[in-house]
Amino acid sequence: MAHVPEGRRLFQGLTVRENLRLGGWYRRNRDLEPVLRLFPGLAERLDQPAGLLSGGEQQMCAIGRALMSRPAMLLVDELSLGLAPLLVDEILRRLVDIAATGTGILLVEQDAGAALEVAGRGYVLENGAIALHGSAAELTGDPRVRTAYLGIA
Repeated sequence: MAHVPEGRRLFQGLTVRENLRLGGWYRRNRDLEPVLRLFPGLAERLDQPAGLLSGGEQQMCAIGRALMSRPAMLLVDELSLGLAPLLVDEILRRLVDIAATGTGILLVEQDAGAALEVAGRGYVLENGAIALHGSAAELTGDPRVRTAYLGIA
């Protein structure tokens, strides 16, 4: 299991390459190619300090770092925090690609619309308890979800 924390929490003074390699340390994985295929923009930034990346590039690096451990399950917390909507869409598409390889993904996301577009199932938490759950299609069609979380009357 690997965690992509809210706020990305990269080692800002280390390079992108060093951040990625730290993610693979436990499994002795030094093969950056799968991550660079998934996020080709990182290839140009491998020797750059992670703290100089844009927010979207930092999020890609944080996901890449987690993937270096070859997890069966990837936990992603607040993917969209501080990112432009186009970047969020791009990174969500990459999560779909990751899931297609067999890696399970648990996405905690306040942008319910974006999350439900790529999710198989969803859970709505209210005051720390599960208030609703079901397939993404069921939740998207639920009038309570549409009004309270998707802004659709």
